[in-house]
Amino acid sequence: MTPYLSIEALTVSYGATRVLDCVSLDVARGEMIALLGSSGCGKTTLLRAVAGFVAPESGAIRIEGRDITGVPPEQRGTAMMFQSYALWPHMTVAANIGYGLRMRHWKKDAIAARIDEMLALLQLEGYGPRAVTQLSGGQRQRVALGRALAASPSLLLLDEPMSNLDYKVRLELRHELRALQQRIGITAVYVTHDREEALTLADRIAVIDAGRIVQCGAPEDVFHHPSSAFVAGFMGAENGIDVVVGSDGTLVVADGSGSTVRAHFRGDAARLVAAPEVAPADALLLPGVVAQAFYVGQGYRYRVRAGGTEVWVHAPERVAEGASACVAVPRAALMLFPRDSTTGT
Repeated sequence: MTPYLSIEALTVSYGATRVLDCVSLDVARGEMIALLGSSGCGKTTLLRAVAGFVAPESGAIRIEGRDITGVPPEQRGTAMMFQSYALWPHMTVAANIGYGLRMRHWKKDAIAARIDEMLALLQLEGYGPRAVTQLSGGQRQRVALGRALAASPSLLLLDEPMSNLDYKVRLELRHELRALQQRIGITAVYVTHDREEALTLADRIAVIDAGRIVQCGAPEDVFHHPSSAFVAGFMGAENGIDVVVGSDGTLVVADGSGSTVRAHFRGDAARLVAAPEVAPADALLLPGVVAQAFYVGQGYRYRVRAGGTEVWVHAPERVAEGASACVAVPRAALMLFPRDSTTGT
């Protein structure tokens, strides 16, 4: 089956700096895919290249088999929602939503009907005459989304549209956006640096590092089966230590001898135990000292100095800073990678 959006070996450079390095990605019709990565990794450049705002050095972009690589942005049939929303402050809600339609020379009656449809879709009935400056952040986000959807784009491109909202509003709007996208069946590409947002919203996640897609898959697969130490760390398994695998499969912290591998694990998968002898039999043991303790609402988060490394672990009980502690990590919670594995495909 031909993908709805196809990005083929796309390379983009800014001067001597290569920002995207031979990136390929297929997106199915009606799918929402998240481009996930840290600042500067190239995810927004990839989105802007699809929108037509960035010219690639090489490669191709196709929508439904049509090559749009050299097509002007306004002729691509895409709509982009920006991080800043880019609403006109001197216009009403209705005028903002209908702005793109007026630029496309729609008739007044058709514009009015489409605006009413968007207001109903976004649960903003009655807000049409209101100035956008009188709206909350969440309401402005809905208006920006309505403007993007008004012209029925073939592809919706979203560049971190919720990063300016407070946490509670972000949670609410994530679910609203996902439900809306599934209801209308639009194909969408969503840029974010927030893994929780990507896990919540996307059918698939493409993790980007240094201008390359290093893993792409369903949220569950990327979260539980990262392809590299880099992806594991980015998906929340931030604890990384060098270990030696014994002939019987047991693991011990590397001491400079033997062949080492890199082990990653999540803080909530480990336990703080009073002594090594009470730890699970197959656990990796990290005796150390509690360096910092933070109350996080549902228990505590600890930074533990263990030998020459530091790890983070969650625990329900209170342990004083400076106290001796042993971090026990069940064997099943450890993700093992080659020692030099920083990226993967």
